[in-house]
Amino acid sequence: MAGDTLITDELRKTIGVAKQSTTIEMEKGMLRQFVDAIGDPNPLWSDEEHAKKSQYGGITFPPGILAASLMGGSGPWLDIPLQRILDGGSEWEFFEPIRPGDVITVVGTIGDLRERQGSVGKMLFIISDIEWKNQKGEVVATGRATLIRY
Repeated sequence: MAGDTLITDELRKTIGVAKQSTTIEMEKGMLRQFVDAIGDPNPLWSDEEHAKKSQYGGITFPPGILAASLMGGSGPWLDIPLQRILDGGSEWEFFEPIRPGDVITVVGTIGDLRERQGSVGKMLFIISDIEWKNQKGEVVATGRATLIRY
């Protein structure tokens, strides 16, 4: 730690640099497991005939699948001496449906770092900007997520 702050010069250099990249193959088995896990009976996720008549023209993944792609905390590139993680909220914007067979690439960038004193000690707020693209290079969604490390 530099002085009395959690945000070191090295950590500050991570702001704005795309670091996390993950590719996910969106297959039907994953769709069934996710829908079963969240208990969502929406026929857009499972009924091909119903989904064909929708504005999407076929089965799609529920948007919440994108939140699952973020599991894994703040990324292995951040060397932070804090062990606990708390979800500080997120904002999403969706552009294209995700379909079985799509290959989604997720890229995360540290957008900002903030430090606050809490009742349990110092807390580091990590604000990440995330972009999801399909195999065609189309942006399917963007998001901004806040993780609190303490």
